[in-house]
Amino acid sequence: MKIKNSRLETLKMLISSKELCSQEEVLQALEKEGFKLTQATLSRDMKQLKVAKAASMNGKYVYVLPHETMYKRISKPRSASEMLQSSGFKSINFSGNIGVIKTRPGYASSIAYNIDDSDIPEIIGTIAGDDTIFIVIKEGVNYSDVVDGLSMVIPNIKDN
Repeated sequence: MKIKNSRLETLKMLISSKELCSQEEVLQALEKEGFKLTQATLSRDMKQLKVAKAASMNGKYVYVLPHETMYKRISKPRSASEMLQSSGFKSINFSGNIGVIKTRPGYASSIAYNIDDSDIPEIIGTIAGDDTIFIVIKEGVNYSDVVDGLSMVIPNIKDN
């Protein structure tokens, strides 16, 4: 399962950082990252991630992740393995008993799932979009205790 999760994360990074127009291009990009798979496996992975095709700025139809029809692509993308070195976490801010976590596009739901699955006592629950997570915090809880609890799920949360 660890290999599949790693492959799916790599696939998300490739789709969000490159203009890939065909499954053959995606397979080649995955192979450069160390994942040799069949077209059938790729199709299942893309279906699971709800990957679609959308027109890019230059008119080509490229693969995109859900809710990201016009992905901002960088001209010199890092390799997917380099991008996977970080958890996708960008920042956290608090207001009252709500925390707002910002992530890279496509990461919020998986991070929110991990938060909910970790049963952090200070957190009641989460709601996730594409790049934002709302966390509901129990009354009277210190924000530093929330960050300490989240550090099990988001290792680099204390670096920010």
